Amino acid sequence: MNTRLTSTKGLVLALASAGVIGAVGAGAYTSARAVAPGPVATVVAAPVMTLPDFSEITSRDGPAVVNISVTGTTKTSFDGSLPNGMDPDDPMAELFRRFQGQMGPRGRQPQEREVPTRGQGSGFIVNADGIIITNAHVVKDAKEVTVKLTDRREFRAKVLGADAKTDIAVLKIEASNLPTVAIGSTKDLKVGEWVLAIGSPFGFENTVTAGVVSAKGRSLPDDSYVPFIQTDVPINPGNSGGPLINTRGEVVGINSQIYSRSGGFQGVSFSIPIDVAVQIKDQIVATGKASHARLGVAVQEVNQAFADSFKLDKPEGALVSNVEKGSPGEKAGLRSGDVIRQVDGQPIVSSGDLPAVIGQRKPGSQVTLEIWRQGAREQLTAKLGDAAEKGTTVAANDEATGKGKLGLALRPLQPQEKREAAVEGGLLIEDAAGPSALAGVQPGDVLLSINGTPASSAEQVRAVVAKSGKSVALLIQRGTDRIFVPVNVG
Repeated sequence: MNTRLTSTKGLVLALASAGVIGAVGAGAYTSARAVAPGPVATVVAAPVMTLPDFSEITSRDGPAVVNISVTGTTKTSFDGSLPNGMDPDDPMAELFRRFQGQMGPRGRQPQEREVPTRGQGSGFIVNADGIIITNAHVVKDAKEVTVKLTDRREFRAKVLGADAKTDIAVLKIEASNLPTVAIGSTKDLKVGEWVLAIGSPFGFENTVTAGVVSAKGRSLPDDSYVPFIQTDVPINPGNSGGPLINTRGEVVGINSQIYSRSGGFQGVSFSIPIDVAVQIKDQIVATGKASHARLGVAVQEVNQAFADSFKLDKPEGALVSNVEKGSPGEKAGLRSGDVIRQVDGQPIVSSGDLPAVIGQRKPGSQVTLEIWRQGAREQLTAKLGDAAEKGTTVAANDEATGKGKLGLALRPLQPQEKREAAVEGGLLIEDAAGPSALAGVQPGDVLLSINGTPASSAEQVRAVVAKSGKSVALLIQRGTDRIFVPVNVG
């Protein structure tokens, strides 16, 4: 069974807490050990440790956690066929046909129907007048949203807006003097801190779970603008949208996804940083929507082979594989083969960091990019565009490598081929063998550059390979897609 990222289709509250060392209280424990062998052993007590008081955090912040029920419809089709193994003469077959709305004999053209859907999740109140934050996927396609408070009151909620790029939605209920949560900051969150979650896993309302922060700034392969918080808090379907709260009772994140082979919790959960959520919430409350900036480049991961090829000190950054024509990136002077290392002084460690950093900026704002080009650092200034047009994309890597010579048969492109490929230069790959073939290069690909140097002739390519180390980076175009491929030539 494949491992997958799963949205928990509900809202859950995550309350976080940090370990306290040296305090005495409920749940404290001690241990002893013998030291200094001799006639009389000396017993030294280990430091006394205690867990945070989860009950106090729950009683203080729990009333601001809400359960969300969603009803809507989705389109489905039915062609009159019965489930595998069902006898057409079975009395249940007729019931099945009626339930599915079968209108004709088996094999008829599929017919679309509106089928009712229901879902549950969690959320939390951030304003005493009824502003609630939850996940966008919880209220997606909702026709009716009901919010239930811990005092059992229920309200019809209005969806003020939702942002799919960050998975944040904002709801409004007509109520006043409601309990609210305190908002913290993800910047102050530490790996190893305790975290607490309250939500509705599998529909069990007001369920409390706890764990620790496993990592920060995780990039997930879902075209998201979010540097996720990873925790080991037990999160399951129905938990989505709830807050992650630290031991001071401050919300630091929103539970959103789990990493699972089974579809249920397996020790890895992801939460949206509260700093991102509040920024999106403020935009939605003010304008009804959220906006994100764009740079207009496709980037991919820098692995060790690419780091060796581009003479980087370590495999970090976002490798630019393509720059859209007329985009902010092109206007700033970015080129394929550049490695973006920082944005306004913020390090870009993995390629997924770039969309998250750029996406949180406002369209029209300026950023300073530190890039690595031809073995040296440079700085560029870019005026960002609007992601509603197009976004920064992360390309997939083909990390297979081989040994030996490059193994490419190359020839210049004919004018007609250049027009068809929409390129000004490059070499057509007529045959790929050895390490290039193992790396995924195919006949018919167009070689645009090698180690960032435009490919102008087979001789020039051989010269670059001769001066390279154990690997080279080939920028190839296949159809309309461009990607860097690392090839081991050592």
